[in-house]
Amino acid sequence: MTYLEFDFIIQPLQPASEILIAELGELGFESFVENEKGLQAYILKEDFRSSQLEELYILKNEAFSISWTSKEVKQQNWNQAWEANFHPITVGNTCVVRAPFHESVEVDFEIVIEPKMSFGTGHHETTHMMLQQILDNDFKGKSVLDMGCGTGVLAILSELKGAACVDAIDIDEWCYENSIENVGRNNCTKIKVYQGDSSLLEGKTYDVIIANINRNILLQDIPIYAKSLNTGGELYLSGFYLEDLTVINSKCESFGLKFDKNYEKNRWVSSKYVN
Repeated sequence: MTYLEFDFIIQPLQPASEILIAELGELGFESFVENEKGLQAYILKEDFRSSQLEELYILKNEAFSISWTSKEVKQQNWNQAWEANFHPITVGNTCVVRAPFHESVEVDFEIVIEPKMSFGTGHHETTHMMLQQILDNDFKGKSVLDMGCGTGVLAILSELKGAACVDAIDIDEWCYENSIENVGRNNCTKIKVYQGDSSLLEGKTYDVIIANINRNILLQDIPIYAKSLNTGGELYLSGFYLEDLTVINSKCESFGLKFDKNYEKNRWVSSKYVN
């Protein structure tokens, strides 16, 4: 499997870098590595069309200067990139997400992640806020869905927080395989990983649904999430900006989901809804 690596040089970095990540994510780019000059973005070669970049809003915005180069990379070369940029992160005072080559840390919840080509190390604002949502809420004895699981980090913390069972789903084969690896790496026994999309939810219900994807997919799938939530269930969403919160809230409310609260970090949002 061959990926294309795009190396974007961005001036000024913010908020251009955040907007570019969001737009590239909607085009099918799977992973991002931010650096001092900009970011590297990865997409399967077979999924990329050069005309896609021409439609990006951020590249047409004269307030930012963005240039890029691209090259082909093999999956196995990804380790060199993320090992050079992946540092342990702390969420609150109780959770640490680290790589296998980092030293162990004494905290309530230590998660060991080898992300490879998968999104979800905890470094991005959306993943960080979703981890915080899980830490701040009661998951004990609950059935949980992690939709768009990436590395499986949110599913793993859900089990560590006492979830009775967790389904982790991602449409990407590499994320599916990576989640299985990370679930085993963290000795989790209550997580089942599936490859697919929201069509897999037919006939299933959960006490908690977590979906850290992107605005368009969330709006498309909120009706399915609402149908799949048990009475009194909780829905946690992220992957969108503060200016998108109104339309996300409106969509949820139209399907009987009541807005409870949201976290905000650098204009990214994570919101909670109750059934």
